Amino acid sequence: MLALTRPSRPHVLFTTLILLTISVPLIAAQDAFPSATPQTTKPTTSAPSAQSTPSAQSTPSAPPPASTSGLSLLGPADLLDISVYGVPELSEKVRINNSGDVYLPLIDYVHLGGLTPEEAQSVIEKRLADGGFVNNPHVVLLVTESAGSTVTLLGEVSRPGPYNISGERHLLDLISVAGGFTERSSKTVTVTHRSDPTHTATSKLPANLDPSDPNNVLIEPGDTVVAQRGPVFYVVGDVGKPSGFVSDSENLTVLKAIALAGGANKTASMGGTTILRRTPQGTQQIKIPLGKIMRAKAQDIPMESEDILFVPSSTKKVVVTRSAEALTQMATALSLIAVRP
Repeated sequence: MLALTRPSRPHVLFTTLILLTISVPLIAAQDAFPSATPQTTKPTTSAPSAQSTPSAQSTPSAPPPASTSGLSLLGPADLLDISVYGVPELSEKVRINNSGDVYLPLIDYVHLGGLTPEEAQSVIEKRLADGGFVNNPHVVLLVTESAGSTVTLLGEVSRPGPYNISGERHLLDLISVAGGFTERSSKTVTVTHRSDPTHTATSKLPANLDPSDPNNVLIEPGDTVVAQRGPVFYVVGDVGKPSGFVSDSENLTVLKAIALAGGANKTASMGGTTILRRTPQGTQQIKIPLGKIMRAKAQDIPMESEDILFVPSSTKKVVVTRSAEALTQMATALSLIAVRP
């Protein structure tokens, strides 16, 4: 029979120390690693970062379609010089018609309107090759005259006609290329744009032709520019300097015309002064009381374009003896003098 014995006190103390030595590191380990114990927290969702998810920007996009807005396109009235390498018989100078077509030997009508010169070359080469006319043809197409860059200049300039322009050009640039205004010009110019043919703009250029003037407008390809003729007045007879005068305005009167012509001579017949005026019914003679006008006893009379102011001599009754046709011939033989304000 076994006998139970009580452990001695020293043995109990030793056992207690061992248990404390083991339990203290375990408690510290739990504090240092709280994630070791199961947590029941609600998971959170966050927006994916640009690095972790594919982005639309990282996907290469398709290239934009090619644009021909900056290229020169062929159009009606363009003059083309077309040659085929090695076949000089097929070389042609042709002008595109209003339908955008040209006629070429062997291949008949070809539509080139709206194409670039390079595209037109390819079209002609294909027609020659498909028809069996030329093996591996090489076509060279040159635009010798482009209607799309042409401006038509008419009226009172030294060299009217069509002009090709490139880049930014203003009204005075075009007038300068045409040799300037004639002596009959009023420096009033009308501009009609091809894009708006129903509207005509009028520009009155200054007498000093200042390029910075607002009326020195921009000219566009296809414009029609007309330099207007100024009002012309003639003073003939017994005056200081019989002449024709071109005025920038129509505000010319009898008294101003006499002053421009150097005044009436002492032998002039003031009471016989006459204006010859062209009307639809023929030449009209208008008596002018020049003496009273000069003495401010009668109202000054405005003159119209192409009027002939005739001041006869008091020693001869020229108004009676000379016909209106003879006076007209005398006036047209005079030199013109520009009158500028």
